[in-house]
Amino acid sequence: MAKSAKISASHEPGGLIVHISGLLPSLSPAEQRVARLVVSDPAAAARRTITDLATAAETSEATVIRFCRSVGMDGYPQLRIRLAAEAARRIEPPDARVVGGDIPPGADLAQIIATIAFNDARAVEETAEQLDPAVCEQVVEAISGAGRIDIYGAGASGFVASDFQQKLHRIGRIAFYFPDVHTALTSAALLGRGDVAVGISHTGTTSDVIEVLEQARTRGAVTVALTNFPRSPITEVADFVLTTAARETTYRSGATASRLAQLTVVDCLFVGVAARNRSRARKALEATAEAVQSHRVGANRRRA
Repeated sequence: MAKSAKISASHEPGGLIVHISGLLPSLSPAEQRVARLVVSDPAAAARRTITDLATAAETSEATVIRFCRSVGMDGYPQLRIRLAAEAARRIEPPDARVVGGDIPPGADLAQIIATIAFNDARAVEETAEQLDPAVCEQVVEAISGAGRIDIYGAGASGFVASDFQQKLHRIGRIAFYFPDVHTALTSAALLGRGDVAVGISHTGTTSDVIEVLEQARTRGAVTVALTNFPRSPITEVADFVLTTAARETTYRSGATASRLAQLTVVDCLFVGVAARNRSRARKALEATAEAVQSHRVGANRRRA
């Protein structure tokens, strides 16, 4: 069973909307319609009666009640109270050009820039708010003491995996990233006790990453999953689960805000590992920086 934050009905790190967004894929289609209404406008949802919300979601009152229980609420009255509180503390875009959600047809570039900047910043902030320090500490401890660290990811998550490997390598940790699934599987097959395997997948459903992480786990390695959805399949093969809180839009599905949120978590882990042995990390960073210094264009050449 994966070790992650056990979220109670009374408090979800990062807020109720982040919590519901993370559970969205695990809900039934009818419950997902309710969830999308709630997430898109918590204040409006809080003002609706259960009948109004069910009608707007094209479902039944019984489904709304099931949705409440699926996200940890005792019933609809508690959900309305929590949504009202969430709406009161919700940060609104400071720029009137920010449209939120999907960027509509006809949006000018200024509007696109303002919206992307706001949503990306929100992804980073909400990820930090809901990140469990206790689980992060356990992952940092495992990585710090690991004989070897394998990191897996595909597509946009692969870029994050590569970034994490490079960071760890620069402070003297033995870390590998394999973009090819066959190479990753053969590497995972050679892991053992005392090693760590990290699988990164925004959706938590990328079969290649899940398969490799499962292989590493069967060999005795400590497994870590980084995903946006705490009930996704990848969590079933992970000893530790870390989650992000990114909300993608039509043009940005699984690639932009999610990548920034993943990098936030990766940076937290990296700094945590480096802080365990500051002297060693500082010396390694200085040595690696010096090694590539001759490949940087000098100030005199830049002015020429």
